This record gives sequence, structure tokens and C-alpha cells, in this order.
Amino acid sequence: MHTPRLDLNRYVPGLLGFIYNKMSAGASACYRKEFGVGIIEWRMLSMLAVEENITANRIAQVIGLDKAAVSRAVQQLIKSEDISTKVNPNDGRSVTLSLTPKGFELHDKIIAVALEREKRLLAGLSAKEVETLLDLLRRMHGNVSSANLVGQSPLE
Repeated sequence: MHTPRLDLNRYVPGLLGFIYNKMSAGASACYRKEFGVGIIEWRMLSMLAVEENITANRIAQVIGLDKAAVSRAVQQLIKSEDISTKVNPNDGRSVTLSLTPKGFELHDKIIAVALEREKRLLAGLSAKEVETLLDLLRRMHGNVSSANLVGQSPLE
């Protein structure tokens, strides 16, 4: 008797993972070559352009990155003077991060490339299909964030 096999053309976590892995690898290579930063640094720059004066923990939480990866990226972005730190007014034991003018300039260069990559990814989809896709992805993201999928076995 054979165990069930995944149909990789119908297994949603697999398809999302395949897309994510390919897009991330391509973006990281492109951004490193053109701008000297990888995908993690880009994600941090884009997050700080949306929400300034936040902690590294907040970034890790929102974009789902490992704290160690965020910490390494923070150090690189501080060294390159793309972000600055200041003592967190709400908690003197931590610091908040913000883009510097140089960081905003780098963000503005990369975002044009990022949006073009998104446009190519969505080519062939109608505006209505894109809105449906976004709605579905947001709902799925909500499911992932719920306690029943993060770090727990479905058998529990």
C-alpha cells in the first residue's frame, strides 16, 4: 500500500513556497548586484518606509523573519548608514529604527525595480483577478497568524 502523494500542482503551501523561493532568490540576486543589499535588507527598508521608529522585533513580527536575520541586517544597514537608531521612548532598554535620508534614497531606487517585478509576476491577470488574489492572500495570512497554524501540530 502506498502512502498518499502530494499533487504539487494543487498543494497550496507548496505552490506558495515555490513562488516565494524563486521570487526571493531572484530579488536577492538582483538587489545585491544593483544596490548592494539582499532581500532581507530590502524588506526591512520597505517596512521602515511604511512604519518609522519601530523596533527590530516589530519588523521581525510583521514580516515573519527570524530575529537573528533581522539583527544581522540591522547591523549591515546601520554600517552602510541606511538606517539610524535611537533609544526607544517607550522602553529605554531597546532602540527604534528609522531610515536615514540615504536609506530613503536607496528605498526609492529599489522600489521601482520591486514594483516592476510584481508587475511581471501578475502579467496576464485582470485587475479583478489581482484584487481577488490579494483578498485571498490576506485571508490566508490571517489563518497563518492564528494560533492554530503557528508552531502547533494539526494533531494537537
